[in-house]
Amino acid sequence: MNPTTHAMPLLSTNLFSNFNLIEPIQRAIIDAGYTEATPIQQAAIPQLLSGRDLLGCAQTGTGKTAAFALPMLNMLAKGHRRPEPRKPRALVLTPTRELAVQIEESFKTYGRHLKLRHAVVFGGVSQGAQVRALSQGVDILVATPGRLLDLIEQRHLNLSQLEVFVLDEADRMLDMGFIHDIHKIIKMLPPRRQNLFFSATMPKDAKRIADTILTDPAVVEIAPESTTAEKIQQSLMYVEKKSKKDLLLHVLKNQELSRVIVFTRTKHGANHVSDILAKNGIKA
Repeated sequence: MNPTTHAMPLLSTNLFSNFNLIEPIQRAIIDAGYTEATPIQQAAIPQLLSGRDLLGCAQTGTGKTAAFALPMLNMLAKGHRRPEPRKPRALVLTPTRELAVQIEESFKTYGRHLKLRHAVVFGGVSQGAQVRALSQGVDILVATPGRLLDLIEQRHLNLSQLEVFVLDEADRMLDMGFIHDIHKIIKMLPPRRQNLFFSATMPKDAKRIADTILTDPAVVEIAPESTTAEKIQQSLMYVEKKSKKDLLLHVLKNQELSRVIVFTRTKHGANHVSDILAKNGIKA
């Protein structure tokens, strides 16, 4: 990967009407009540419309779904190519079922005036409806890694005709243990395609994957808001690991605390803390 190192310039005005998007998409944006683009949309959309690969460092909530959905819809609609059965033209790979559903809803919203087909596949449910949708041909497929590989292994899905590949929330994918699945999927992609890579952070494994799939990408970095609400009072306590349990119990005995969220690093840690609190008479 040989990325562009400077920040992408933003448009002088942030109206969606300034983007070179086809009229049906502009109409759908208006229907959805949007007029102004977010910073990541301003920076990414022109680059993607020009056909470049893109490396986006941005968190959920910055508007990144529209940043890739709008130019993808634009390109696929202008391509005028009908998808073959079981061979999608674009793939968005995302870590969770919930996020996959949200992304597919965005494609429905922005593509409502287009004759493009889209589908979402994820595990935990019967694959029957998903297989039927793929057999009819879809332009855009949103998928989680496990179910995607299952369908490929059963020959319900083939990635040989892919024109656009989006890897969304790459760092979260790695945290959830999908690194081997991602490498398997990348090996199945056709050599000629546009690639989009999004991650809130850039650990070493994520950077290695980005280097593998991206060619001379435009780089868009959107810093998260670092401020907190004015009414939030924050404090920090340094404590040795062996004393954390006693400190937590001491804090939770404050009668003014009626509702509390305790965050832990792992699921095992959450279960452990819950057990400790229950043994000390605190419902959790």
